[in-house]
Amino acid sequence: MKKSVEEDVFIPLYPKSTVEDKSSLCSRFQERRFWSAVKLLSNVLLWDGIVQEDTVRDLGLSKLLNRYLLLNLLNTPPGPANIEKCNKVVVCLPERWFQDLKSGSTLPELQNFCQHLLR
Repeated sequence: MKKSVEEDVFIPLYPKSTVEDKSSLCSRFQERRFWSAVKLLSNVLLWDGIVQEDTVRDLGLSKLLNRYLLLNLLNTPPGPANIEKCNKVVVCLPERWFQDLKSGSTLPELQNFCQHLLR
């Protein structure tokens, strides 16, 4: 899993003007890479409870979400596409990680993602 996260994930960042046209090759490539990384995130987080939680959180949240996916989310204009992307990320998160949290708090690795959701 670590090798896949470190060597196989690549989401290019193109200028906003380049990806605004959803039919452009750059936009389509960036979208495919984003969804591929979301699929990998989902697969990594499925190992929660089998592999050490710290390892799963590091690979899934610290590396995949914060290093790759969040950059794409921050560069996606507000609207239905951004909401869909955020929803798919949230669906991947194991519910048990949130059971013992106080109301209004979150995991440290999710702080930046939560700030994005609030905006």
